[in-house]
Amino acid sequence: MSEEQDTNEALWQFPCQFVFKAMAYAHEGVEDQIVAVIQRFVPGDYVPKLKPSRTGKYVSVSVTFTATSKKQLDEIYLAVNELDSVKVCL
Repeated sequence: MSEEQDTNEALWQFPCQFVFKAMAYAHEGVEDQIVAVIQRFVPGDYVPKLKPSRTGKYVSVSVTFTATSKKQLDEIYLAVNELDSVKVCL
């Protein structure tokens, strides 16, 4: 691990409330797919917040959960990003 990575991880204080955001194609049920992936790492009952794009082609999906480590967050980002409907994770 590089010195820069050590410094970046030192800025985090776990556990913490974390707002995960993803931009996805506005397909029906895309928020359920994203929540299902998050639940694999952080079981819970989540109600995602949705914000459609101006054109309606995309939707922003936000899910708040308690993160326990940087490694956990990295794994969630990688797994959600693998969904076909997801364009980018923020």
